[in-house]
Amino acid sequence: MSGGGIAAEQPASFAFTAENEAKAEALIAKYPEGRQQSAVMALLDLAQRQHDNWIPMAAIDVIGAKLEMAPIRVLEVATFYSMYNMAPVGAFYLQACRTTPCWLRGSDNVIKAIRDKLGIANKQMTDDGKFSLLEVECLGACANAPVLQVNDNFYEDLDYAGTVALLDKLAEGEIPTPGSTSGRTGAMPAPGATSLTSAGGGAGATGDVGED
Repeated sequence: MSGGGIAAEQPASFAFTAENEAKAEALIAKYPEGRQQSAVMALLDLAQRQHDNWIPMAAIDVIGAKLEMAPIRVLEVATFYSMYNMAPVGAFYLQACRTTPCWLRGSDNVIKAIRDKLGIANKQMTDDGKFSLLEVECLGACANAPVLQVNDNFYEDLDYAGTVALLDKLAEGEIPTPGSTSGRTGAMPAPGATSLTSAGGGAGATGDVGED
């Protein structure tokens, strides 16, 4: 299982590496005295990246002690946001957006492709531990919907075939270039740009705005 649950099997302890301990202290130092608890999200991310992309309960205790927070308050933050994993996830953590813009543009087909190709549903992981899926709400790339986040990379303008092709490449150890799979270079209508299509174009370009 991935996303939303807390792992039944937990490591006995957790400690930041020397490098990450220094990063943690630098993150905490960004906040004024008495406001160090504001670093909780950054420290959770740091712990997750250190621990195979999931946060053990021992790390919750370590972060709570470092920030002088009750562990339950740290846990509340960690379990509220889908970006934090409280149980092991696949090496390729697939987060499929299903919010309205992505749904209107075919996110159902993206999720179907994942289910058909990998045999997993929401909050499940493949038996080999290579892939896991979490259906999430808005990933903030609405203009180029539908979007699938794979670890830290965003793949946009996906359809069924494009999703299968992406999964095949990932399974082979290839990391495709993130971004639009249809060739769009920015947030624009699917057929292409409809305004500011030439140099110097656009309202007011002639300098006569406000003239009689």
